[in-house]
Amino acid sequence: MAGKGNKSLSFHGKVWTFCGITALFIAFLWFIKVTFSVFLLILAAALISLFFHGFSNLIQKKIHLSPKVSLLVSVIFTFIIIIFLFWFMGDRIVNQVNDLKETLPGTINNAKAKLSTSSIGKKIIEKTSSEEFSQKVLSFGSSFFNSSFGAFGDLYVVLFLGIFFTFSPKTYINGFLSLIPKKGRKASEATVERVGFTLTKWLKGQIFAMFIVAILTGIGLTIMGIPMAIALALIAGLLNFIPNFGPLLAMVPAVLIALTIGGDKAIVVAIMYTGVQILESNIITPSIQKKLINIPPALTILAQLFMGILTGGWGLVLATPLVAILMVVIQETYIKNLDKDEAQGA
Repeated sequence: MAGKGNKSLSFHGKVWTFCGITALFIAFLWFIKVTFSVFLLILAAALISLFFHGFSNLIQKKIHLSPKVSLLVSVIFTFIIIIFLFWFMGDRIVNQVNDLKETLPGTINNAKAKLSTSSIGKKIIEKTSSEEFSQKVLSFGSSFFNSSFGAFGDLYVVLFLGIFFTFSPKTYINGFLSLIPKKGRKASEATVERVGFTLTKWLKGQIFAMFIVAILTGIGLTIMGIPMAIALALIAGLLNFIPNFGPLLAMVPAVLIALTIGGDKAIVVAIMYTGVQILESNIITPSIQKKLINIPPALTILAQLFMGILTGGWGLVLATPLVAILMVVIQETYIKNLDKDEAQGA
């Protein structure tokens, strides 16, 4: 009887252990889901810090200042550039953006009128004007633009976290590494350094591509005589930070404004945006990636789709650096160990 009781207790113990592990795993997944948006804000702040440090290194190489002074100069100079742009170009940009807001409803109505002249256009209008389509767009938009603390709250958190990370990065890195057992601390430190190096290279490539896209778009729109060229060029440059989907979003207001001038003009604008995107995707970015970082395009698109659905706007914006981080972590923690085991086995 005693033997049966021990076996029964052993069985019940295994059941409770399994249930406990399952509950902990589910709680961990729930915690990750709830706090993942906060992690994205931390990642955005880390990218700001990496930008300041990269700019600081450039200043240090060119002017030969001390690291601390170069870092301070990089932060101050960045804010001076932003203030300078708003001071000299702010009024014009704000006026153009306001014009864009005022003319957009009429532009949409004009586009509908032009589309209604064809059978395909009528079908598009019927589909997009249905109540079901409107509800889907509203639900997607509300989830897409949903954020942890609201748009301004998120920007506030990201900006100040970025400044804290900029001036005392070792404090936060060492704090993170202290949570890891001593046995794996050295390897984790190497992985963190590799992640920072990879993200810095990716950020350099993105900023350069954004700058080129904004200039090319501004020149093209100005030559074609499209109103609000500066605002549209800035939108195109900023949205180019979001690979694949950003340029498509930037093209929509430009095409709508061009429709107010004429259908032919809208087609030319669409072709111009497509040409700039092809140039950026097939020549500018690949040439940068060969020297800096190479991320598979299909992997980037899949990550953007999943992250955009799960976490909204921040997920779509930060999907690419997340892919870069995962690639580094997998390479450092799995592939290298696998190569070592295969070498020892041989």
